Amino acid sequence: MTTPKCPSCGSEYTYELSDTTFGCSECGAEFTEADLLVDAADKFIVLDSVGTELSDGDDVIIIQDLPVKGMPKPIKKGTKAKNIRINESGKNGHYIDAKIDGFGAMGLKGSVVKKG
Repeated sequence: MTTPKCPSCGSEYTYELSDTTFGCSECGAEFTEADLLVDAADKFIVLDSVGTELSDGDDVIIIQDLPVKGMPKPIKKGTKAKNIRINESGKNGHYIDAKIDGFGAMGLKGSVVKKG
């Protein structure tokens, strides 16, 4: 029998703890078969520019210069935004709430960031 992927980090390196409980060797998460049956369609997912799923608390890197209305200079490519929050009610696809040093709080699209 093959063990399922970890629902927390997606790792394939999981092991069986009991008949219905599994553990992840990478993130240390423990999960059951019932945790795996959660319907993925019910979960709100935001992907970065390369297709990696983003979640609250992740750090992201801006992949292109972004002009900001009312600011004299754009956010430069390579700028890091730490500890993001996923916001399901974001306007115009800006589902990532981030604070960027020198610019403040703003909404970002997944297409302009990569997980980092």
